[in-house]
Amino acid sequence: MKIAVVSGKGGTGKTTVAAALADLCEGPLVLADCDVDAANFGLVFPAKGTTSSPYAGRDVACIDTDLCTGCGACEDVCRFSAVCVNGDKAEVKMLSCEGCGTCTLVCPTDAITLKKIISGEILSGTTAKGPLVSARLFAGSGNSGRMVHEVKRRALTPVLVSPVIIDGPPGIGCPLIATVGGVDAVLMVTEPGISAVHDLKRLVTVCKGLHMRMFTVINRCDLSNDLVREIERFCDAEHIPVIGRIPFDENVVTAVSACMPVTRIPCPATDALCLMKETLFSQMDLI
Repeated sequence: MKIAVVSGKGGTGKTTVAAALADLCEGPLVLADCDVDAANFGLVFPAKGTTSSPYAGRDVACIDTDLCTGCGACEDVCRFSAVCVNGDKAEVKMLSCEGCGTCTLVCPTDAITLKKIISGEILSGTTAKGPLVSARLFAGSGNSGRMVHEVKRRALTPVLVSPVIIDGPPGIGCPLIATVGGVDAVLMVTEPGISAVHDLKRLVTVCKGLHMRMFTVINRCDLSNDLVREIERFCDAEHIPVIGRIPFDENVVTAVSACMPVTRIPCPATDALCLMKETLFSQMDLI
């Protein structure tokens, strides 16, 4: 069983819900944090024995100055303005290069090649709930979708029967698509806010195209009854079960400050999250 907790936008409480779901699961789990730009699953479930391995997921153009004649052909075709001729030699602006390879095709002396550079690191450790795989994308590096794919690959490699809880990235771009691809279900966390409702609709559009089971949980559900009803009407029209309604609860702030799942504090939010977990597992025939 692989469940990805996603949100469509940041700040809706995605990691809070993912951590609560993992904390409520019995038996060993595999945890994966696919928010490689700002991974924080490890703050809630600290890992021991963490190992780091470099991730070379980005191609950049490299110029052999012995072969370069400074003709400027590469500069003319680079739509990202990543190559420029300085004096009688071409230079590459590393942060601007997208690794498309167009410059390699037009260079008359074959002075340009594409090489992979280290753009981040993959972290693996063991938590009280089981293995945790996460990543750290270096500032200025791109291709985070490919890095997410690598996080998932490493998290799923040792899995036989253990459930996998994935804390996904915000948004609906390449990292999100890499996160939800191949999972059994996505748990979409939203809240009664105009931007959150808008992004939930975009998220559903993306996930529908990937053909997986979808569930919705409404966080801070007592902030706007009108928007909660709008979310419920939308989900009903899309045949997406709303399996949880979590009230605004200051104990969540207390738990986040203490770097622990809120489910370890008896409170209304914990009660709602426990019901959400039971409903989710019931509908997925895991009980």
